[in-house]
Amino acid sequence: MIKQLKPSALSAQIEDMVEWLASYGSDNSGGVTRLLYDPAWSAAQKAVQAKIEHLGLTARYDDVGNLFGRLAGRDPEAKVVLTGSHIDTVTGGGKYDGAFGIIASLLAVEYLLTHHGQPLKPIEIVSLCEEEGSRFPMTYWGSGNITGVKDRDNVHHVKDANGISLDQAMQAAGFGSDLHPSPERTDLECFIELHIEQGEVLEREGKSIGIVSHIVGQRRYNITVYGESNHAGTTPMKWRRDAMFTAAEMIRLLTIRATADQSGLVATVGHMEVKPNVGNVIAREVTFSLDVRHSNAETIKQFCEACFSEFEIIAAQHGTQIRYHKWMDEPPVAMDHTLTKAAEDILKRGRISYKRMTSGAGHDSQIFGTHCPTALLFVPSQGGISHSPAEFTHTEDLQRGVLLLIDLLYKLAY
Repeated sequence: MIKQLKPSALSAQIEDMVEWLASYGSDNSGGVTRLLYDPAWSAAQKAVQAKIEHLGLTARYDDVGNLFGRLAGRDPEAKVVLTGSHIDTVTGGGKYDGAFGIIASLLAVEYLLTHHGQPLKPIEIVSLCEEEGSRFPMTYWGSGNITGVKDRDNVHHVKDANGISLDQAMQAAGFGSDLHPSPERTDLECFIELHIEQGEVLEREGKSIGIVSHIVGQRRYNITVYGESNHAGTTPMKWRRDAMFTAAEMIRLLTIRATADQSGLVATVGHMEVKPNVGNVIAREVTFSLDVRHSNAETIKQFCEACFSEFEIIAAQHGTQIRYHKWMDEPPVAMDHTLTKAAEDILKRGRISYKRMTSGAGHDSQIFGTHCPTALLFVPSQGGISHSPAEFTHTEDLQRGVLLLIDLLYKLAY
């Protein structure tokens, strides 16, 4: 299907566009910071809007700041083939996470319009306003509003680290005042997301493309251990109610159990708060995070229940108490078999190496996947590094992803 497309020209386009979009929110370390509704975010969305309009597409925002670029179809009754990713980043993130999916969609639709004209079904590019949860304690704000999973009425209490509410930030950026259409969509035929892997599997196995079959489910907790503060020098070890010692044993247990699991489960403790957090005082309170992921919801449930049962024993042995706060419970989501089979057939015909795989990271595709047929496609990440200025994918790999997206969109919309 692809014709008159010189690989060298496409490579140059990809490289230029990666640097172009990374310039919005760039810092001296080579990282990129675009947080929901901040000035860098606004500038990036406006730049993408200008690019959409330059291609001759119709650009529009919804009322939470998702940006769409529409290529109208010949069939007025046809539903929309949607493709894209998220524009926001973590603090000091890389150039490719989310951004590549937007860039690839722009390039793919530009090619299709130039060489094949108007499609049968409408194609829309989406630059989703938020996925990462970097500014506010929530995730998937963009895709969640489109699919009806989230709405503005339930987030009035949400604030960032500076005490600015989500409502305030949204309105300061020009959204949330009903000046734009409602974000919820009922006209989507499917969603296609092209993304960097953010892991090492494709690189280690020498595969060019990852076809995701499932996105793992996630449970996240804040777990607090309550003990008693006392003098570090005058309190004998056997009389202590040490919250830190208790938490350390719990974290060790988690790691041992997760390592012994042979089904792909992962468990991570990445954040800890200690009170009073003084070097010569026994800790009276320790809160640590817990992130558990697996492609099977029952496996996650059983792992957490088994660990928490042992936590109670450990807490009792140390004379401490424990409290659990579960703040995320996202079920695993299967990607659409028909779409993934279509991508697989394209790769087989082109003799491009690929791997069917599970995504250990969360993506907007898991939100869309419960709303409409969805496909998530990966290109390799060098060293598996992501959420870092060192995040990198070779241009050749990015190019293969764009070419796959062109063929897939042609199959779906033309």
